[in-house]
Amino acid sequence: MLTAADIHGMYAIIATPAKPNAGRLDATDTVDLAQTERLIDKLILDGCDGLIVTGTTGECATLSESDYRAFVDCALSTVNRRIPTIVGATAMGGHEVVRRLTFIREQGADATLLGLPMWQPVTTRMAVDYYAGISELFPDLAIMAYANARAFRFSFPLEFWSAVAQAAPTVTSAKYSRVQGLKELIVATGGRINFMPNEMVVQDFFAIAPNTTTACWATASGMNPAPAIALMRAIEARNEDAIQTLTAAIGWANEPIQPMLADADLFAQYNIQMEKTRINAAGYSQCGPVRPPYQDFPEDYAAQARECGQRWHRICDAYAGNFKFSDRPWEAANERTA
Repeated sequence: MLTAADIHGMYAIIATPAKPNAGRLDATDTVDLAQTERLIDKLILDGCDGLIVTGTTGECATLSESDYRAFVDCALSTVNRRIPTIVGATAMGGHEVVRRLTFIREQGADATLLGLPMWQPVTTRMAVDYYAGISELFPDLAIMAYANARAFRFSFPLEFWSAVAQAAPTVTSAKYSRVQGLKELIVATGGRINFMPNEMVVQDFFAIAPNTTTACWATASGMNPAPAIALMRAIEARNEDAIQTLTAAIGWANEPIQPMLADADLFAQYNIQMEKTRINAAGYSQCGPVRPPYQDFPEDYAAQARECGQRWHRICDAYAGNFKFSDRPWEAANERTA
């Protein structure tokens, strides 16, 4: 089982590639399996240390069950145990979650990204009991708790983490990017849960807790994983100059989407649209259209997402796979294309 100590490096989070018909309400067979295989092979070849699929960006909530199974089977078959793979299994209720977990365990997933069942908000007792029950049913399948307070309408308070660390021994990691209170979380969980942030805040986690910041995740991997991989390598090497340079580059690329990232309500409404738009604009991979009912994306926000993808491409093009930490080549690239 994937323990907290086993989790290292940069984990790519990918969209579930969609065929052109995927935006139709009556569409079936919407997953582009050929693109799925190409993307995963490319990410592994380019140095990703792990893979996370069927989360929010992976459109877990809008995949039909047949599409979910086809995609997960393709993803795990393509990975073929070359890197740890975490498969989302969140659903409307516990019975469907168990069916999905049974399937992904049979297919060879290393862990599951698991949020709380959706619809009715839960109490802390319900949340702890839920993860404890899943842990008991699947003692050999690690759980990455999906700590998205907005999506699951649960604040994931400190008492939840201290209780779940005791009651659910298979909860060994958390998709968690809030810097505030990180030290308290680590103490409360006794180091048994690896709190994994995204590439935009991993340097802040490292500054607070250098010994436990061993990994990050990046939905930006669909645009090209190189900047996030390089940042994680710099953190592993304790290379402060590199950390600062790469953090600045990533921050510059994400400037256009800051209005969405800074507004919790706005981000919740346009999360999937923003991710798929910037991924498609960056040119590293094509994830296709958004599945219904989330296709609406006002043009001003879409333009910001496209600019983010184009900036990300400029960073990768400027470095050309050879990250030099002594200069800021993305700025020169931006000036040339302005």
